[in-house]
Amino acid sequence: MDILTATNIADILKHVRTWLTNLNRAGKERKARSIRALREVVIASRETAVYIRQMKETGKPNHGIEAHLAILWTELGFALQDIGITKLAKRCQIKGQQWANPNVYDADFLEKADVSLDRMEKLANEILFQIKQ
Repeated sequence: MDILTATNIADILKHVRTWLTNLNRAGKERKARSIRALREVVIASRETAVYIRQMKETGKPNHGIEAHLAILWTELGFALQDIGITKLAKRCQIKGQQWANPNVYDADFLEKADVSLDRMEKLANEILFQIKQ
């Protein structure tokens, strides 16, 4: 067993300070990642709403835009899952799958999953509000 010396204690304290600094930095990084991902949900919701409006007005679907939305919502699902916002992440994954293949889920499932654009944006904004407090 080593004897504690002033040098050993100083090294231990230095290590603890470094660890605490890194912990604080990780907390700030996670908070920033969370805010970024949640803001992207709001943006994706609005982008999707614009496309739906365009489709209704023109009667013409655009598979390129739908592919983009499928990827966008899926990536958001992964980003939210990585930072532990799992309920919203699952909804984003469902939304991504829905854009990739509109026939994969029936209307009853989608209603129970509560993946309307309004609901997704509201959840993201609620979580943003909690994070900023």
